[in-house]
Amino acid sequence: MEIINMLALCPRQKQMCAQILTDALPQGWPTLAQAMETVKELDIPQNSILAITEGDDVIAWGGIMPDYDGHVFEIHPLVVRADKRGSGVGAMLITALENVARVRSGLTIMLGCDDETFATSLSGCDLYDGLPDKMERFDSGSHATGFYRRMGYTVIGVIPDANGKGKPDILMAKRL
Repeated sequence: MEIINMLALCPRQKQMCAQILTDALPQGWPTLAQAMETVKELDIPQNSILAITEGDDVIAWGGIMPDYDGHVFEIHPLVVRADKRGSGVGAMLITALENVARVRSGLTIMLGCDDETFATSLSGCDLYDGLPDKMERFDSGSHATGFYRRMGYTVIGVIPDANGKGKPDILMAKRL
């Protein structure tokens, strides 16, 4: 396995990135064309987009985008090919992206983690009523927030109904 800059990928590998994105997050990227457009949009110099390859195949990729004058970097997206999930590839990619953010003088790294599938304890309920108690009892369930929590990220907020009624965007961050 090798971690490389997305700028070094050939067109076929960028197509693999788009396929991984639509396979992993079909709610946000239901078509390969939409995923390919995102790959192209993210592939600009101010962003840092990394891919993990195995031979000539891309098995995971993700990026960070600077915000707040470079003090904060947002992870967007982070996806791992289905057959490689649970193998440590995602953790390897997160660590590499955090290191890039540190080199670029980032202080915080953050992400929004949509719960469109009612997987967490924050979905399917009225978050305008008793939010502090709900945040204190937060349960990731089978959601990706569990992975990020294991990587040291903390839930810092929530946007209720961001993806429809009862489907929040869960904001997470980590000090670098």
